[in-house]
Amino acid sequence: MLDLVITARSASIGNGFDVKRILPYRLRRMLGPFIFMDHAGPVSKTPAELVKMDVLPHPHIGLSTVSYLFDGQVTHRDSLGVQQIIRPGEVNWMTAGRGIAHSERFEDPALLAANAFEMVQTWVALPETAEENAPTFTNYQPDELPIFTDTGVWMRLIAGDAYGLTNSVATHSPLFYAHVVLQIGARFGPPTGFPERGAYIAKGSVEVNGHTYGVGQLLVFSKGVDPVLIAKEPSTLMLLGGEPLGERFIWWNFVSSSRERIEQAKADWQAGRIPLPPNDNAEFIPLPPDDKTRPASSNPPPQALS
Repeated sequence: MLDLVITARSASIGNGFDVKRILPYRLRRMLGPFIFMDHAGPVSKTPAELVKMDVLPHPHIGLSTVSYLFDGQVTHRDSLGVQQIIRPGEVNWMTAGRGIAHSERFEDPALLAANAFEMVQTWVALPETAEENAPTFTNYQPDELPIFTDTGVWMRLIAGDAYGLTNSVATHSPLFYAHVVLQIGARFGPPTGFPERGAYIAKGSVEVNGHTYGVGQLLVFSKGVDPVLIAKEPSTLMLLGGEPLGERFIWWNFVSSSRERIEQAKADWQAGRIPLPPNDNAEFIPLPPDDKTRPASSNPPPQALS
């Protein structure tokens, strides 16, 4: 029924801001095309503390970042000139392709201090044919994302095709990503038709095959089974998965099917060939000390909020 249960590890993204890091994991580096998953919050801090949580401009290649908020807000700026306040229920999909830089800043600390910030951030690796695409950023509003309801069940399709639903979120490979809220006793399961599927428990607890699992655990389901998740209390899940893409290498914020391409990205960032956001270019995160480029591991970028 379950192939693996991954329990999130604490990871610091700087300035005392810790997150729950789920992917990559030593025994499971990817789930479908998903290569990275962080759960930030819930966190409520003073205005002065929230300002320190800003993530300065930093680069990406070879992936799409997907930012999805439960509470609070954060401002995204990137080298395309996009400036977007990210709010709960929206899908913010940034495809780095051949290279992009962006920042996230907490620019309304009074609001965030009153309303705890909470976000799930994933990276979706790109197929080799799309790794060098031009970078893009798209914000999708909640009314663009289909909702499914049943007794004790509420679900929003964030991306992909699942449960007979689809939306306009542009993806590059077959996948599904859904936000699910269950009331006590409600039953739900991942969509069929995908070889790799999982459920991350953001809030509450669920029972699967007689065993109970709780907050911070990613349940990775075995192929060829149709598990049923039963909510033991009000619960929030993120269901995700899809078709695998093959081996990917990850170093800092760079993902690629090629070691050599990551080395090029390092040189490009150091030489200033990946432009900074034009409206946030006074500071940036420098390239970390070099380390051996490796397949996706349990030690991805330390500052990654997205």
